[in-house]
Amino acid sequence: MQSAKLLHVPQGDFQLTRLPKQKSDVLQAFDAADEYMLAEVAEHIPLIPQSRVLIFNDNFGALAIALHKFKPTAVSDSYLSQHATRLNLLTNGLMPQDVELLDSLTPLSGQYDVVLLKVPKNLALLEEQLLRLRQHVSTSSHIILSGMVKLLPATVWKLVEKILGTATTSLAKKKARLIFVVFNPQLPEINNPYPTRYTLENTAYTLVNHANVFSRDHLDIGTRFFLHYLPSSAKPNNIVDLGCGNGVVGLIAAERNPHAMIHFVDESFMAVASAQENFQAVWRNERASNFYVGDGLVSFADDSVDLVLCNPPFHQHNIIGSYIAITMFAEAARVLTTTGQLWVIGNRHLNYQQLLPRWFNRVERLAMNDKFVILKAYQR
Repeated sequence: MQSAKLLHVPQGDFQLTRLPKQKSDVLQAFDAADEYMLAEVAEHIPLIPQSRVLIFNDNFGALAIALHKFKPTAVSDSYLSQHATRLNLLTNGLMPQDVELLDSLTPLSGQYDVVLLKVPKNLALLEEQLLRLRQHVSTSSHIILSGMVKLLPATVWKLVEKILGTATTSLAKKKARLIFVVFNPQLPEINNPYPTRYTLENTAYTLVNHANVFSRDHLDIGTRFFLHYLPSSAKPNNIVDLGCGNGVVGLIAAERNPHAMIHFVDESFMAVASAQENFQAVWRNERASNFYVGDGLVSFADDSVDLVLCNPPFHQHNIIGSYIAITMFAEAARVLTTTGQLWVIGNRHLNYQQLLPRWFNRVERLAMNDKFVILKAYQR
């Protein structure tokens, strides 16, 4: 069982746990950037009970939980981040209503006195968030960005100064840094370029891609390779596009399996919104489909799925590892029927062929090139 880690900050001591849970997890649910930001708030920002606090990209709730007395609003594109925040609130004896959780597509309202933004890995998401934030801050707002030094490229400063105003930086502490922003309402308005669109090669489909969607400007080479090999069937199968992104795999699977029900699953709100827009633009109401923002296949019953198509992510926020893929493989084995199959594409160096036999009796290599391998796993 995973144990919670103690966050010790001026606001108090809080037990925090990461998601997804792992048996022997040595990673913390917070980092030095969280600690640095909370220390800065405690020392230099005069918060009062009426202060409106807005938090972006709080991975597992460290910032929101430490500042729960001010009923902060926390915006995230991650279902797992939101779920972890809810669980960590309960762990610390706090109430769910102590934090207002908004997904990344829900509009903000009113003006905020304090804005704390953890810089995301995806700088397009950062740009989209800064553009939305412009309408909800004033020259008296305290705006602080944070991140680990190695993850704060010069692009971050350029975006901040282009969209919000003057940015100055703190000294580095424990390899973390803060960026302080003075809002300049005189900066010219910038049109929000998101969502982006591109025409899927060899089709007439125009794909919509919200800011946090992987490869939002073009078809990535791994997915292109996967699409060549997607199976076809005339059966009324249940097919899951697991970790669906913009839904292109499920979209093509629907073409090749004309009587199948297609389920799109991702933990990103922006990904599922993109997938739904793209599928409905092509099929309208002519095809059966479901769209789930959630923790993988948790909401699916045992023995209920015929085919799972999956291109697992190998990082969560800025942490690289195979634990998300492992969770996906285990859940796929649970939900697949006895004759069901899991089709996986991954970089060759990830060695999924060695992992899959933990849950499947048979693992076959369907195709391989110099970078990717496509595997089929099943029980018989």
